Amino acid sequence: METLRLTTNESDIARAGEMIRNGGLVAFPTETVYGLGADALNAGAVRAVYKAKGRPSDNPMIVHIAYVAALGELIKGGMEALDADAHRLIGELWPGPLTLIFPKSDIVPDVTTGGLDTVAVRMPSNGTARAFIKESGRPVAAPSANLSGKPSPTTAEDVLEDMDGRIDAVIMGEMCDVGIESTVLDMTGEVPVILRPGILSREYISDILGREVVYDQSLLEVPEVIADPDDGAADTLFRPRSPGMKYKHYAPAADVILIEGSYDRFRLRSRELGLEAMKEGRKAAIIDYGDDPNRAAHKFFADLRELDRQGYDLILVRSMEQKGKGFSVMNRMLKSAGYDIE
Repeated sequence: METLRLTTNESDIARAGEMIRNGGLVAFPTETVYGLGADALNAGAVRAVYKAKGRPSDNPMIVHIAYVAALGELIKGGMEALDADAHRLIGELWPGPLTLIFPKSDIVPDVTTGGLDTVAVRMPSNGTARAFIKESGRPVAAPSANLSGKPSPTTAEDVLEDMDGRIDAVIMGEMCDVGIESTVLDMTGEVPVILRPGILSREYISDILGREVVYDQSLLEVPEVIADPDDGAADTLFRPRSPGMKYKHYAPAADVILIEGSYDRFRLRSRELGLEAMKEGRKAAIIDYGDDPNRAAHKFFADLRELDRQGYDLILVRSMEQKGKGFSVMNRMLKSAGYDIE
């Protein structure tokens, strides 16, 4: 398959929308990471996304919309089913990097939701993304546009590195502004629950709602087993409620070690580990974003991919304080390191 490189001009966006209507796969930029889009209501197209990514089919996808009104057909009971909290979040944070989970309507195929009776929906703030979704005339299911398990792509070049020859087209937009995936918030219970942390922190969302928002307990624990899709599902009874909850994620080819503690400890320990690697004939690199979670979110996946391109074997990463946006960044760092912490 030839993967077309499309520009962000109107004619190419229209062409990308036509591909979606015809059951094709198109990667596109959002403010978070690049997504791999398919018609969310076309079960065959969604299955093709799983195949292109090498992604297990029990991992739910996020459905992207261009208008708030488009949410109505996707959720059980339509727009009338939304409570005051949902209306407040949609009014203040859409379009933006927030995914909301609701009971799904019958129109949404089970394959799109990983067999769950809920659907995850967001409206991206990226103008190219919304223009593309509008042109498609469909809700667009879109996980990150990378091979399953690899760092999420934040540039069109990252997408092509993984997907060239596997999908119909890539919209060649700019580097993503945020750099990590959206916050996923489950709205189906009495208390809103964050299933995947993102740049919109728990504290920020709690302030908007004026009440408690909690993390899913799995985010606060080191998993006993991380299933690797290359080896088959090691934990087949667990059905993930959000992308990134079950399988190996965000991992470069290089080994990643996360170093905790003070800057002085990081400097000393990274030097020791770097020298050990050098003696073994391995190249080691250091990543340190200081105390800037916005910079870390924007650059982390891109830096992992660039260091892979440069042939590094070991990446030593300075940890961040796990509060606010730092919690979200550390979630990605911990998974990239396979919870290998010094």
